[in-house]
Amino acid sequence: MLTAQQRAIVKSTVPLLESGGEALTTHFYQILLTEHPEVRPFFNQAHQANGDQPRALANGVLMYARHIDKLEQLGGLVAQIINKHVSLQIEPAHYPIVGACLLRAIREVLGAEIATDEVLAAWGAAYGQLADILIGAEEKIYADTAAAPGGWRGARRFIVARKVAESAEITSFYLRPEDGAALAAFQPGQYLGLKLVINGEEIRRNYSLSAAPNGRDYRISVKREPGGVASCYLHDELQEGGGLDVFPPAGEFVLADGDRPVVLISGGVGITPTLAMLDAALERQRPVHFIHFARNKSVHAFRRRWPRGRPGMRNCGIFTSMTNTPAKPTGRTLPVSSTAGNWPNGCRLRAMWMPISWAPSPSCAGSGNSCANWACLNRRPVTSFWPGQCAGLRPRRREATPAEHAAGALKRV
Repeated sequence: MLTAQQRAIVKSTVPLLESGGEALTTHFYQILLTEHPEVRPFFNQAHQANGDQPRALANGVLMYARHIDKLEQLGGLVAQIINKHVSLQIEPAHYPIVGACLLRAIREVLGAEIATDEVLAAWGAAYGQLADILIGAEEKIYADTAAAPGGWRGARRFIVARKVAESAEITSFYLRPEDGAALAAFQPGQYLGLKLVINGEEIRRNYSLSAAPNGRDYRISVKREPGGVASCYLHDELQEGGGLDVFPPAGEFVLADGDRPVVLISGGVGITPTLAMLDAALERQRPVHFIHFARNKSVHAFRRRWPRGRPGMRNCGIFTSMTNTPAKPTGRTLPVSSTAGNWPNGCRLRAMWMPISWAPSPSCAGSGNSCANWACLNRRPVTSFWPGQCAGLRPRRREATPAEHAAGALKRV
């Protein structure tokens, strides 16, 4: 139990964490991964090499210290950590190892004059409080998942029923339980944890579920990362009929229940969780505005199976770089053209699907060009695009325009 004095001591270290937190967490990982090989499977070495993991931990430690007396202000950070731990099957026995390495890193990085015994005692108590919160929440999820229909705890053997190349970089894996038993449902947006043994070394990774629940199989869609141990193994070595160990679905970034319109914005492999959300939202007859960016045609995953004209698809934009020819519109797709001068960062709109009752107006204010090229993005980067930024659609009958639909949807989500 943290005392008031210990809380004050922890909060007093916030300035040190703001200036040197990343150095501390980098040293922490060096100690942890060198001296405790049993925890290495839980950590992505690529994220260690590029500094992502030390930065993320430094931010988490800083936020915890800053709000040590009002933990509710941490918001979704705690839920994010809990779900990530659950997806990798972190157990209570792992916490003392991490705690000991963290306290040692604090002493060695800050020095004994700053990291006194009193400071270490305060941080030890603070870490113990956080560990108790996480262990309790994780145990509840483990128990609830195991008790659910088709649920399980720990690793369960799955078979690759199908392996489908979705683009030059992304491949989908359809996974079915080897035991043929029931399959647990999940919330669109969640991910699966995988336990892999590659060249005799165990590693654990998680990948988003890219299709809505169907009761038969899970689909994950994996991008090949240059030098990525897990992704290259899945792409090159794991074939149809092969097996792998799978942990139950987890994740807090999910499609909320309700009937409100949904706006889904993604780029690259980030399309995977939004596809599961898209399927579920359309099945529930919710209006959907879908925006996706891909670098070029070759890496645009799922484009051959795109839901043209599906009921509920209010607005669907696909962007690619100028290095590829725009896709030819088919079905209910409206024609779209583009020139390099109209698009920031050399990007173009390859296709735009919307209800057939909408047509482009003759021009966009300030662009001097046909609105078909969508120059009305106000020259903002594509990463900040949302449908309401374009006022260039004119209805043939007086109803809310797609831009107004999207703007209203953004206000409600």
